[in-house]
Amino acid sequence: MRKIGLDVGDRTIGVAVSDPLGITAQGVTTIERVGIRKDSGKVLDYVREYDCDVIVMGLPLSMNGEDSSQTEKVRDFRRMLENKMRSTGMKGIEIVWQDERLTTVQAEKVMIAADVSRSRRKKVIDKQAAVIILQSYLDSH
Repeated sequence: MRKIGLDVGDRTIGVAVSDPLGITAQGVTTIERVGIRKDSGKVLDYVREYDCDVIVMGLPLSMNGEDSSQTEKVRDFRRMLENKMRSTGMKGIEIVWQDERLTTVQAEKVMIAADVSRSRRKKVIDKQAAVIILQSYLDSH
């Protein structure tokens, strides 16, 4: 089954999915945030569409490994996902954390190397960060 990777930010959520064998991650979309309930519902739509059994969420820790200002917001989003999965009967889907330190920096470097324009990078940076988060998880498993 496929895995889905998420880079949850204040304004957007980057989404990536694995291939069916769980070897590579590909970017899917960037969800514009409108509210935690609707955003989590949109994520679960992708979980269903791609038939995913694991949700890999980037955990935004500070460089010293402690919680950052964004960490609690992402934990809240995970709680909302878990509640929605329970209420909609989506059982058996695991949610796991993946350290996301420096993923945005890595994503930026990849896109600069690919000569992606600054305006285009801004639109897809979270999707590329989700790819890096998911690929890191896949490589470690």
